[in-house]
Amino acid sequence: QVQLAESGGGLVQAGGSLRLSCAASGNIDSINVMGWYRQAPGKQRELVATITSEHNTNNADSVKGRFTISRDNVKNTVYLHMNSLKPEDTAVYYCNADQIKTTVMAGGPYRYKNNYWGQGTQVTVSS
Repeated sequence: QVQLAESGGGLVQAGGSLRLSCAASGNIDSINVMGWYRQAPGKQRELVATITSEHNTNNADSVKGRFTISRDNVKNTVYLHMNSLKPEDTAVYYCNADQIKTTVMAGGPYRYKNNYWGQGTQVTVSS
């Protein structure tokens, strides 16, 4: 099992900055892609940014140029640096991780993916 612990959320004025952290613990040896999602009231959960273990990143169009995702493989932690925050960024931000597992079966190795979510951290941006 993998546990994800988010921190860094809070209340900030428009134009301000926050840094979210997500620390992975438990059976973390096969984690590949980690990312951040967010869900605003009355909205569906949406992708914010992802990062691979090789530090390849992908950002949603709504946050490009403002948010930066990074990863520390030694600390098993992923970060989301948020700059120029807007009221529309207000949401619960969730950390996500994919874990690739390989099991030896009778017919050969079988690879499958586990997916984990953190509890979420609230980000509120006032105008």
